[in-house]
Amino acid sequence: MGSRICYLARFPSIFLFCITLLQAATFASSGNAFQERDRVALLAFKSMIIHDPERMLNSWNDSRHFCKWEGITCSRRHRRVTILDLSSRGLVGSLSPHLGNLSFLREMNLGNNSIQGEIPHEFGGLFRLEALYLYNNSLVGKIPADLSYCSRLTILHLESNNLVGNIPMEFVSLYNLRNLTLRKNNLTGSIPSFLGNLTSLVKLSLSYNALGGNIPDSLNLLKQLEFLGLASNNLYGTVPLSLYNLSSLTTFSLGENQLHGSLPPNLGLSLPNLQVFQVSHNFFSGSIPISLSNASKLEWIEMYINSFSGKLSVDFRGMKHLSMLHVALNKLGSGQDDEMGFINSLVNCSNLKDFNININLFTGALPHSIVNLTSQLQYLGFEHNKIYGSIPSGIGNMVNLEVLDIGGNLITGKIPNAMGKLHNLRFLNLAQNKLSGKIPSHLGNLSTLEKFLLADNKLSGAIPSSLGKLKQLIYLDISQNELSGSIPKEIFSITSMAIGFYLHKNHLVGSIPPNIGDLTIIGEIDVSDNSLSGEIPIELGLCSSLEALYMQGNFFHGSIPQSLSSLRAIQYIDLCHNNLSGPIPQFLETLFLWELNLSFNSLEGQVPTKGIFANSSGASVVGNTRLCGGIAEFELPNCTKDNPNKRKISSVSKILISTASAFLGLFLVSLIIYCWLKNRRGKQGQPSLSILEKTLLKVSYKSLLKATNGFSSTNLLGVGSFGSVYKGNLDQDGTVAIKVLNLQQRGALKSFMTECKALRNIRHRNLVKIITSCSSIDFLGNDFKALVFEYMPNGSLEKWLHPTLETENAEVEIRKLSLLQTISIGIDVASAIDYLHHHCEEPILHCDLKPSNVLLDNDMTAHVGDFGLVRFQPEISSLSTSSSVGVRGTTGYAAPEYGLGSELSTHGDDYSYGILLLEMVTRKTPIDLIFEGYLNLHNFARTALPDRIMDIVDPVLLNDDEEVSTTNHRLRQTRNNDRRECLISLVRIGVACSIESPQDRMNVTYALHELQSVRKILLEHTRV
Repeated sequence: MGSRICYLARFPSIFLFCITLLQAATFASSGNAFQERDRVALLAFKSMIIHDPERMLNSWNDSRHFCKWEGITCSRRHRRVTILDLSSRGLVGSLSPHLGNLSFLREMNLGNNSIQGEIPHEFGGLFRLEALYLYNNSLVGKIPADLSYCSRLTILHLESNNLVGNIPMEFVSLYNLRNLTLRKNNLTGSIPSFLGNLTSLVKLSLSYNALGGNIPDSLNLLKQLEFLGLASNNLYGTVPLSLYNLSSLTTFSLGENQLHGSLPPNLGLSLPNLQVFQVSHNFFSGSIPISLSNASKLEWIEMYINSFSGKLSVDFRGMKHLSMLHVALNKLGSGQDDEMGFINSLVNCSNLKDFNININLFTGALPHSIVNLTSQLQYLGFEHNKIYGSIPSGIGNMVNLEVLDIGGNLITGKIPNAMGKLHNLRFLNLAQNKLSGKIPSHLGNLSTLEKFLLADNKLSGAIPSSLGKLKQLIYLDISQNELSGSIPKEIFSITSMAIGFYLHKNHLVGSIPPNIGDLTIIGEIDVSDNSLSGEIPIELGLCSSLEALYMQGNFFHGSIPQSLSSLRAIQYIDLCHNNLSGPIPQFLETLFLWELNLSFNSLEGQVPTKGIFANSSGASVVGNTRLCGGIAEFELPNCTKDNPNKRKISSVSKILISTASAFLGLFLVSLIIYCWLKNRRGKQGQPSLSILEKTLLKVSYKSLLKATNGFSSTNLLGVGSFGSVYKGNLDQDGTVAIKVLNLQQRGALKSFMTECKALRNIRHRNLVKIITSCSSIDFLGNDFKALVFEYMPNGSLEKWLHPTLETENAEVEIRKLSLLQTISIGIDVASAIDYLHHHCEEPILHCDLKPSNVLLDNDMTAHVGDFGLVRFQPEISSLSTSSSVGVRGTTGYAAPEYGLGSELSTHGDDYSYGILLLEMVTRKTPIDLIFEGYLNLHNFARTALPDRIMDIVDPVLLNDDEEVSTTNHRLRQTRNNDRRECLISLVRIGVACSIESPQDRMNVTYALHELQSVRKILLEHTRV
């Protein structure tokens, strides 16, 4: 060997060439090893992704080099991964620690997915990393301090996750950091002062966390800072004056904290580049600096909900880009003659869209120059000030106006006809002023109007019938005026009316038009304190969503109509001070009322004692002199038991009745013995029918055979565990649903008897109504048992959530449940389960709550059915923990503790309800293929709260608000925010009901109250 080296040494060029080849081979071998390391790291990441809706990761296989995999960028020389970009792909899973081996990685972007779990501390090994995007996921745990080893990091974007803990002190070494975005997490502690040492920072976004303490003075060292976002935390104290000297700032956002103090007089001079200034919802005081006039680049000014005072003297003429001026809920105003002069300077702000000075102390005449504001203006609000004068007729020029809110002032004069030109108007508030004259008929041209408030003025004349053309109206309040005449029937043709209809305290006469029944989704009706007469229209019973009915102080006569029994959502009824007569209807004690006032009428007879009548603070019957009975607190006389007009039965009649009773008794005994002997033959092992069941024996097998066309498959509605359900037509009952038990199935007979027992004594508007039953033999001599129920035209909830080609009702294929319908169905089901748990003679557990057992009637009211697995509370307490509680429900909906042998309880129904609610919102079944291992429907929803909620909910629930025009961006955004908050609440309720620990679950009763609040919020649209 030595001789060979000596030989090569004689030829230096050959020797060097060999050395070069040897080094190249070594580097190639090493390079291949590092590439393999990258490939293994990527595959490890792929293995932890459990859902890939775009099937993007299918390209990650050995058929091609990993550098050609989708979302991967490699360096040209070393063929190493430099960029991993899989943002917005809908990925569900967690982060693999092996990603920390991608040592050439410069950028990782996994933002806007459904990544769960913690950020691996191994990411600290990515020494070349410059940008890390993990925003809008479901990451938990603390921010790894090891990220401080990524010394080249310039962008760290972790917005919208569930991260906790402090901002790591180790980040002091990230000198190259330019963008630190940690907003919308659950970070705690204080804002660390070392951030002032990161002098390269251009953007610091820490909003929407739980950070506390003072704002550190050291932030004034960030001379390149353009974006400062500290809003929605728990910061207190004063703002360091040095922060107002960061002249490069374009965004200054400190809203929704507990900061106090005043703004510096030179604010507009020291921040010349300011575009967004947000200090709303704090405790700032003092005046708004006049120097703000010099900040000519300002686009957004948000200073609402503070204690700013004094005259608003800012000259806005130089702010050509100003889009929002929002200073509501302060103490602004000086009482000087030129108080409202600043409005003249706004005329030059051609981009102004939102001008809001609501709830201040502004005093003075409304300048007519307000009509010269830009036609781009969409929101004009100055309610609850002390502004006087008249509404200028030129207001009709503000054609893009969507919100006009000038209520609660001292405005006089008439409503100008020109207001009828505001065709984009959705919210009009002129209430609590001193307006007079008639309501202009031209207002009927406001076809997009949703909320209309004219209450508490001095308006007179008749209600114009043209208001009936406001087909998108959901709220109408023209109460407390001097209106006269009758109520035009056209008003009640506004079927969109959902929140409220208020006509009280006027001089209206006549009867209520019968088409009031068209207001099927109305929440509140108030026609009290008028001079209305006639009977209470029976059509009111069609207002199925009605929660409050106020008709007191009129001249209504007649009896309380039985149709009001169908008001399933009613909570408040006031009929006092009328001329109503007749008995108090028994159905009133079955309604879930908070208040019922029947005082000062001419009602007679016995007062019920159950329901609302058991609570003297909730019900009032005073001033009805012919009433008797009731609870002691009503202090009414006892009802006499003997009726003097009742005829006495003669002795002959008594003998005849006794004889007939004896013969009837012998016949029944003989019939029972015959049936017993017949059933005993060959069926001694079967349990005998209970007396509870015998009370339902009414229909023959032949009748049901005929009603279903021989139990034809074309009449088949569905198949369950113990039988099939057919659509039938009985002469006496019309269209019905007939559940035929398969007695060959083990447990079917027991299920039949259990269902009979349950249905015999329960009555609730949201439970399926049983009509009759059949216990007979078929034409082959086999036992036959069936139950006949009220038919539900809209089928089961399951077919609406998961329609198939076999769905009978073709409309289900096209129609989807709206958000309002979803909430209403949730309320219906909760009402039914609450009734079973708390309002029956003995508590009942349903034990099989799922979408296929929720049926929808003609007006989409939900009814819970299938009581074959119910358990009664005394029966439950007699069962052992490990014994035969038997079937506990359906996989996915049954509570997890049942699988461990735990005893049945109401907590089990709570769990099933929570899963059902989540299924309605997400349109995913609990046994969906994506749910494997840790991931289930509960965790899938829980990890999306609150910021990723829009990613998991059914898109139909986001987009069913078709009446909002796509051009009305501000209103659409407001609507979307309201809808988002409602969806978050729905998911929170579903998650709370389906917690794994039974004792920690939200019960259905509480969920019911929460859902009712959610529906109210949705209907009110808090902003508009």
